[in-house]
Amino acid sequence: MSIHPPPPARVVLLCGPSGSGKSLVAARSGLPVLRLDDFYKERDDPTLPLVQGSSDIDWDHPRSWDADVAVEAITRLCATGATPVPVYDLSLSARTGEETLHIGRTPVFIAEGIFAAEIVERCRELGVLADALCLRRGPVTTFRRRFLRDLKEGRKSVAFLLRRGWRLMRTERSIVGRQVSLGAHPCDRDEALGRLAAAAAGRQVRQQTAA
Repeated sequence: MSIHPPPPARVVLLCGPSGSGKSLVAARSGLPVLRLDDFYKERDDPTLPLVQGSSDIDWDHPRSWDADVAVEAITRLCATGATPVPVYDLSLSARTGEETLHIGRTPVFIAEGIFAAEIVERCRELGVLADALCLRRGPVTTFRRRFLRDLKEGRKSVAFLLRRGWRLMRTERSIVGRQVSLGAHPCDRDEALGRLAAAAAGRQVRQQTAA
């Protein structure tokens, strides 16, 4: 009897505004997780964008993130079940090392981060996309969760976190709108968990358009 190798894995891209609960949903799913935040550029990269009218680096702009390296890691995980990933310290805005992520023989894994929607089409064209989800919880809720999390983890100065939080709260609806336009399905936590379970079981879910 011949033994066939398992089919390649596929990825669920999980995006949403900063503070929307992506990491919590990913953890509750029980699936392996690739943290897309680890693919941020380093603070001395000359291509980093600035917030308009400010000297602050705009860490919420897609150009602050290395999409090419992230896609390479995703495709390598799908094909081989393992990939090297950078270890990124958000408080230092720098890579501090490298580790290897192993996903074993799982048919589906999650790649989560605020820029996940930016690579939906590329993953679809490469044939590795299982689903793409955008979490939404409302601007006030995400502002509170984001600020308390970032303050606890010491990600940036308090002044920076307040400036960033206020800016993101005002633009949250447009952030969600952009991610949906790039191919992510808008949903709350419970629907996201249901779709992740369906993807893990190999079931297809019907794509819906945002209301």
